[in-house]
Amino acid sequence: MKTFSKPLFVFEMANNHQGDIEHGKNIIRAMRQASAPFVDRFDFAVKFQYRDLDSFIHPAFQDRMDIKNVKRFQDTRLSREQFAELLACTREEGFLTMCTPFDEVSAARIAEEGYDFIKIASCSFGDWPLMEAIAATGLPVVASGAGSPLEVVRRVVSFFTHRNLPLVLMHCVGEYPTPDEHLQMNQIDLYRREFPELTIGFSTHEAPDNMEPVKIAVAKGARVFEKHVGLPTETVTLNGYSANPQQVAAWLAAADAAFRMCGTAAGRYEPSDKEAADLAALRRGAFLKKDLPAGTMLGTENVFFAFPCQPGQLLAQDFSKYATIRLNKDMRADAAVQREDVELSDTRGTILRYVNRIVDLLKQSNVVVPVDSRCEISHHYGLENFEKTGLTLIDCVNREYCKKILVVLPGQDHPSHSHKKKEETFIVLHGVLKVNCGGKERVVRKGETMTVERDQVHSFSSDAGCVFEEISTTHYRDDSFYPDADNFVQPRKTQVYLTRDIWSR
Repeated sequence: MKTFSKPLFVFEMANNHQGDIEHGKNIIRAMRQASAPFVDRFDFAVKFQYRDLDSFIHPAFQDRMDIKNVKRFQDTRLSREQFAELLACTREEGFLTMCTPFDEVSAARIAEEGYDFIKIASCSFGDWPLMEAIAATGLPVVASGAGSPLEVVRRVVSFFTHRNLPLVLMHCVGEYPTPDEHLQMNQIDLYRREFPELTIGFSTHEAPDNMEPVKIAVAKGARVFEKHVGLPTETVTLNGYSANPQQVAAWLAAADAAFRMCGTAAGRYEPSDKEAADLAALRRGAFLKKDLPAGTMLGTENVFFAFPCQPGQLLAQDFSKYATIRLNKDMRADAAVQREDVELSDTRGTILRYVNRIVDLLKQSNVVVPVDSRCEISHHYGLENFEKTGLTLIDCVNREYCKKILVVLPGQDHPSHSHKKKEETFIVLHGVLKVNCGGKERVVRKGETMTVERDQVHSFSSDAGCVFEEISTTHYRDDSFYPDADNFVQPRKTQVYLTRDIWSR
């Protein structure tokens, strides 16, 4: 079974073959010539329409040439053998093949003749007997739903997806030709929201020299495009919505330009060398505020940022709370810091891994955490040792009274320290906390409390992980005293935010 890997453009012949085999072949060959410059960018198909006229038209109306569409269908009638010639020509020209059945006999015939795709016309959308016959073919389905209520569209989509049949859903307006103000291009957005698992397309009936709709369709995410095509001659005049070969070529060129302008949607784009150079030339570079020896950690306390920067210079963008930047040589004040002058590491990935573990433990605890809370990770002996020694503090309120939520990961301990101004009470919400206070160890379990008075040296740990509240008097940032502070790695704290996207993972 054939399919398409690139955007698919469908040339709908309908009755524009005029019941003339040679004219039909000429249309197919003209479409090949018009599409030739784009074969590396797009896939192409030619589409026919099948009607078993002897059963499709009521017997009492077979000869009613005063009825427009009866006359049109009868005047352009082709035999099965004649359609076989057109189908063979389509394949010889390298096109994919598609056909629209308007009755059950035609659906079975499309399957027998080995078409690549079967199409549901808008007028047949929701014709359940016909769709049962279409589903029985097992062919990939392309369906236009012009004029159908959304609930019917949902039922049709469900009908084919539950039968595991590939389905392309086409936005279409069944007004021939369609004026601009009736094109309803936002319906492509609606389809993409409602049916994110489907490929969405655009079946077009606007005036054939109007190139704006296809550009809009491309920008909105359509990936299959259908247009009526024909070939005017001295005796054949095209209708107001069928495109001649020159108009088809312009249509494809417009779509191609739109795809190129839209660029990639698979991920973040890679900037060109020129864009990168242009942006770098406008950014601020890092300069030293004073003479510094090798081994100095760089930050905003000893670096300033100014324009213009030099090629290869460290930029302001390189200085974040996740960045560790160490000079690897002595440097003088006002010197431009080059990348080759420093050892630069980024801890963002490590922090995110820790945050995910913290959030997992909070979810297990069922503790309610204020949305977008500020969260502080303490890593006293370096971030790389956080899983062994450290603590996570979530600030809830800090006034005359203070509340924090504290998280101790499994196997993590917090070093000995004391407070001169603050008295605090621990309330265990999840897990078990081991607290050493004044040289005495106590095990505090879920629902239990423990008070730590001013000047009491205390530390705590948890074997399996613990979440607890700290209720205290006002917290002051300079009120924590650690006997081993001289051995701490600076900076020893990183602030993160438990944002909605992290919490929802």
